Amino acid sequence: MHPGRGGEPVKRLAGKIAVVTGGGSGIGAAVARAFAREGAEVAICGRRAQALEATREAIASAGGIAVAVPADLTRREDVACLVEAIRERFGRLDVLVNNAGILGAHAPIAEYPEDAWDVVVAANLTAVFRLTKAALPLMPHGGSIINVSSSVGRIGRAGWGAYSVSKFGVEGLSQVLADELRERGIRVNTVNPGGTRTAMRAAAYPDEDSLTLPSPDDVTPIFVYLASDESLDVTGRAFDARGWTPSSVAAAAARLTSS
Repeated sequence: MHPGRGGEPVKRLAGKIAVVTGGGSGIGAAVARAFAREGAEVAICGRRAQALEATREAIASAGGIAVAVPADLTRREDVACLVEAIRERFGRLDVLVNNAGILGAHAPIAEYPEDAWDVVVAANLTAVFRLTKAALPLMPHGGSIINVSSSVGRIGRAGWGAYSVSKFGVEGLSQVLADELRERGIRVNTVNPGGTRTAMRAAAYPDEDSLTLPSPDDVTPIFVYLASDESLDVTGRAFDARGWTPSSVAAAAARLTSS
């Protein structure tokens, strides 16, 4: 929140409708809570109904508004049901955060199980395509799409297999969408959260001391910025959550303008 006239805080997302996938835990839950604190009404979705309900209750107990919609976004029918639930409850959508994802096997490509490959790409890339496509009719007056990426979706790393490739796909999809939707007032950006204290990170690095990492709440400021009207002119960009500040966006924009 920002200070307003008379010192009263101004909620930066007041009046906005947001959807956050993977909202039951980790970064998705933290982003949903942050959006609600800033005044957005939030729909959270994911596979685990109990975890979603815990996030919804946390938001409600803090005075926010949230609905939980259990959904497996690799299933076409679940995507359709989610979008219809948003349409019936809110009538429109202002912000879509495609956060849900899975890690998959840690193996070289030559040894990567084909079935596991299909599962990871379906969850991390195809689901983003399907939900975004289905949700676009709910954004007739513009909005913000934020796709969660990864450092291994920008620079390939041995052993990361389908996860890395799927995140490269998310980066490419986001670039295409940003170019296609610019004239409709819909901006599309990606965020690499970096190493964060989540269950997925612990699975990838079991020997790592998680207390040395930022918490999911620590990486939410960039998401709030990209969801807010402060970023109306920002699209087609790839952000790193760690070390991000509003001034860093202005500096990067100045470099792009002068180049």
